[in-house]
Amino acid sequence: MNIMKNTDLMKKLDILSDAAKYDVACTSSGVTRRNDGTGLGNCHSSGICHTFSADGRCVSLLKILFTNECIFNCSYCINRRDNDIVRTSFTPDEVCSLTMQFYRRNYIEGLFLSSGILISPNYTMDLIYQTLYKLRKENNFQGYIHVKAIPGADPDIIEKVGFLSDRMSINLELPTRKSLSALAPNKNRRTILSPMRQIQNGISSNKNELMVRREHHKFVPAGQSTQMIIGATNDNDYQILSVSEKLYQNFNLKRVFYSAFVNVNMDSRLPMTSGGPPLLREHRLYQADWLLRFYHFSADELLSEDRPNFNIFLDPKCDWAIRHLEYYPVEVSTADYNTLLRVPGIGVNSARRIVGARKQGRLSYSSLKKMGVVLKRALFFITCNGRQMYPTKLEEDYIVRNLLSDIPSPKETKNMSYRQLSLFDDFNIDKVQVLN
Repeated sequence: MNIMKNTDLMKKLDILSDAAKYDVACTSSGVTRRNDGTGLGNCHSSGICHTFSADGRCVSLLKILFTNECIFNCSYCINRRDNDIVRTSFTPDEVCSLTMQFYRRNYIEGLFLSSGILISPNYTMDLIYQTLYKLRKENNFQGYIHVKAIPGADPDIIEKVGFLSDRMSINLELPTRKSLSALAPNKNRRTILSPMRQIQNGISSNKNELMVRREHHKFVPAGQSTQMIIGATNDNDYQILSVSEKLYQNFNLKRVFYSAFVNVNMDSRLPMTSGGPPLLREHRLYQADWLLRFYHFSADELLSEDRPNFNIFLDPKCDWAIRHLEYYPVEVSTADYNTLLRVPGIGVNSARRIVGARKQGRLSYSSLKKMGVVLKRALFFITCNGRQMYPTKLEEDYIVRNLLSDIPSPKETKNMSYRQLSLFDDFNIDKVQVLN
């Protein structure tokens, strides 16, 4: 292990911000907190996104690891114990200094702090606690803070960190116990799910205390999230989505993040990824996750043991609709809100607008378009005042053929770039290709 001593702070920042790039659980804060006039910064429920250029443009979170040293040896992790890479660590004072300086320069709106495991989970979690305590209590920093909890750390430390952070997350890492045992032998589900349950219970009990005592010390007010690596094991989409569904139901998670596997280690236990990270599969899982959270679908409706993986050519909602043509066409002038949600091309906002607008007058296809309905998908599945937009057939082959005419092939998506924007990049964001 190559440990750098007396390392320049900016060199540490270079190493430890790059080491954090594979952690994708970094999104909007979900919490609003106004500055009370005694400190620096505030927190908005929207607008906290990813990283950021060296000169401060499009900056959001300072996304770093506290240390890239680690006692664990997870086969998929670049920072695993056996890898011969340059190692370094921040001190609590250094993280505070960087956060305060970058905030004052308007480079960031908050901090995303994860870490390898230095010496032990307790030792590392205590260093993170010291860092947050200094930021909140000594520097009066009131901006957004997202912290990764260390599985296996003492519950008392996790609780103290929870009262200083806005969001906490514990990475599930892999979808099944078998996969975790094979690729991350130092980790187990119990040490991951126990702090997840603790955070859930802490959030619930703290809400009750705030209502009764009207206290202002909130415990993880933006909730918790987790992350799973996709494509490192043989787990299918049905297994992954079923795990996500249970996490939402049993732990009240805000988000499950899916990270396409990037092969950074030469390890016989890992699959070869000659075609690059499975980004299209990741994209389909995010679309399905959205259906779970906002469209009232269940994992068993979207997939099954007999059909365990998503159709890479169609988004999950279109795929479900094509397999259930008995429910269509839907008459938009009379269908209830939940029925409208199951129409491809109609989203949460456009369904609400349709329900509201038809109380005021007669709907038309032009008005549906103005409400945000994607008619090139919806037209096969709806009627408006008893009429189709164009003469179409309610036949699977016909609909699929027309839907696929506007969708890029999987071969085209292989050329998508996979790159985390860096604090030290002047990378042109317009050149980054993403799936919409």
